[in-house]
Amino acid sequence: MDKKFSQDITIPCYQTDVNGRLKPAAFMDMMQEMAYLAATELGFGYEALQTHHTAWVLSRMHFTFDNPPSWRDRVHMETWHKGLDGLLFLRDFRLLDDSGKVRLSCTSSWIVIDVTTRRLVRSDSLGGIVAEDTQCHEDAIATPAPKLAMPRDAQVEKVSERKVTFSDVDLNGHVNNVRYVVWATDCLPYELMEQGRLSDVVINFNREILPGETVELYMATSEQDDRMLYYIEGKVDSRQAFITELSIRK
Repeated sequence: MDKKFSQDITIPCYQTDVNGRLKPAAFMDMMQEMAYLAATELGFGYEALQTHHTAWVLSRMHFTFDNPPSWRDRVHMETWHKGLDGLLFLRDFRLLDDSGKVRLSCTSSWIVIDVTTRRLVRSDSLGGIVAEDTQCHEDAIATPAPKLAMPRDAQVEKVSERKVTFSDVDLNGHVNNVRYVVWATDCLPYELMEQGRLSDVVINFNREILPGETVELYMATSEQDDRMLYYIEGKVDSRQAFITELSIRK
């Protein structure tokens, strides 16, 4: 059994930024579709979980972004799942260019929820649907995506708010995870993103956001050696829905 799933992709213009480089959110779009295709091929994709009235939900992720491909670049994208880390299912990704050089690396952590109760489903309740012999223990990023919190004693300020509209919502009936990264990167000064100094994105998805809800976005910064860390937190009714850490090279 081939434990990795891969595709060759040519980067289209609509997935790139003002400099013609792949956008962070565009990579997440690609990652999301690849995860679906890979899980389906191994027998535990969207349709298979639907028979159990369950669904995959992305919980955490970390991806490096300091060498993204550009418009018209041909890349090779691969993904594999690594089994359980506590209650979280781990899946890694790589994006490589024609020479085999790694351009992006990613690790992600997933949970399974009951689509009716919206509650976590433990792995031992899935009837062995995720077979152990489908796991690959290679690391794109060795450490699973961490749990985030606003830095202590940081000055936190409200920077924006968004009301959830039709284009934000996916087939699970809540805001798609990619939208959170769009909202977070839009909180940063335009010049920082234009200069292409984003090196890492870490994000935690802590509760779903539903149509019609209003998300308040808060930001804090922290300095660390050769980079600035920007923390963007999304709250609904004062409850944290997501938090992300964006690393900007100095």
